[in-house]
Parts: sequence; C-alpha cells; structure tokens
Amino acid sequence: MTFTEHLARAEQANDSMLCVGLDPDPSRFPPPWQGDSRRIFDFCGAIVDATKDLVIAFKPQIAYFAAHRAEDQLERLIAHIHAVAPDVPVILDAKRGDIGSTAEQYACEVFQRYRADAVTLSPFLGYDSIEPYLRFPGKGVIVLCRTSNPGGDDLQAQRLASGDRVYEHIARLAGGAWNTGGQLGLVVGATYPAEIERVRALAPTLPLLIPGIGAQGGDAAATVRAGWRGAGGRATAPIIVSSSRAVLYAGQNVEQGAGFAQAARGVAQATRLTLNAARSRG
Repeated sequence: MTFTEHLARAEQANDSMLCVGLDPDPSRFPPPWQGDSRRIFDFCGAIVDATKDLVIAFKPQIAYFAAHRAEDQLERLIAHIHAVAPDVPVILDAKRGDIGSTAEQYACEVFQRYRADAVTLSPFLGYDSIEPYLRFPGKGVIVLCRTSNPGGDDLQAQRLASGDRVYEHIARLAGGAWNTGGQLGLVVGATYPAEIERVRALAPTLPLLIPGIGAQGGDAAATVRAGWRGAGGRATAPIIVSSSRAVLYAGQNVEQGAGFAQAARGVAQATRLTLNAARSRG
C-alpha cells in the first residue's frame, strides 16, 4: 500500500482531513505530570487514544522528543499508534536535509528505527537529498514547499529567471521529475491559502500537508477550499490539515486523568467538523 492509499483509507474510515500534531511540551502538561519529561509517552498516548477515530494522520515532531532525551518514548508512541490505529499513518516531522550516506542514515532512522509511514524533508540540497528516502517502498516523503512562517518569504517567495517563485519551482519538481515512485507530497502553510491553491494547480494529485491552523491562525475553511479536490467525499487530491497546540493543550488546566484527553477530543471533533463543512467541491 502506498502512502497516498494509506491516507485515503484513513480519510474514509474517520471521515477526516485533520492531522493531530504531537509536539509534547512537559511544561504544559496537566498536574501532576507538569514538567515531567518521563510522562511524554503517557501524555501523547492519551491524546492518541482520545482522537484516533477523528484523524487522517498523527504527526509527532522529533525535536520535542529529542530535546528531552525521549527518543525511546517516541519509538513506543509510534508503535502504540500502529497498534491502536493501524489505518492512521504516522508522519515524522523531522525536516531533514542532507546528502549521500548521511541521508541514507537519516532514512533508516525514520523508517526502520521509528517505523514512521512518512517524513518531512527540506529540499534545499536537491534531489539527491530526497532520493535515499524513496528507496523505501510505500513510504511518504513530504517536502517543504511554502511554509507558514513569515520568514519563508526570504527564500520561498523569490523569483527565478524562469519567472517562477522558488516554492512554485519546488512544486513543479515534486509533481514531476522528482516523483518517480509516486511517494512525494508537499508542505504548504495554512496561513497562505492563495499559495495553497497555486501549489495545488502545479501538483494536482500530490498530498499536501498543511500546518498552521489553530494556534498559528490559519483559516481552516479557506485551507480546504484551496487544497482539497475530490467528489462524493473521496479525495482525488488529499490534504492533511495539521493542528498541534490547539488540540494538545485544550485541557491544559485539567487535572491528570481522562480530562485533558477528552478536552483535546472536543477540539479535534470541532476542527474536523469545520474542515468537513468546507469540503463542498465535486
């Protein structure tokens, strides 16, 4: 099964385009876990259990684990997701970008050690920094294209001699010459819906990972209208709309127990409804 097929199965099973980003910050855990990095797995596992029927994907951010020496907890978490939500793909948000044997080792880390279904990468070093990840059949490779941060303009919005902006050139490559095995997707921030629509025009079938709704202020409905394409509720061009902090910390002040996870579930349900209401094309 390809990564795109895995996404389609999750979208249909859970009627969802929502991805929950798993960015655990122990300082924001509910009491009595607050500040205790040993509880990262417990916190994220509870969020997964509460939202696993509401999402198209989960997206753990590797830095939030590595900063607390919690890579073993990340391994346990991804194994847990595979066990309790086998239809839901796991995207490891790593944003790696290197060449040669180093890229090969990063690819092994992502797909063999952590057993992720997809990874985010930086394309700045070109195709040979992407190719080692494409050697893993069925795995997704999601390339940074038009990111949600304001500083993305420094490079991504610059014009090339061809007339394309840099992000447009990346979209053309990912949708064409680079996508030899049909494994590529693109990251496009929800804070730029016009650019989402432009990327969708240049890469009409690629999965788009769209962070930036919720705490970053992206418009969920505008995101869906710009990026999702399909008919009868089935995507021909899927989107993965990611929300992290707004879901994770919905119950920040709730006492330890089921409360914080249920608060997260409530926000995830509301976000999924908003996204689905905008899915009117087709």
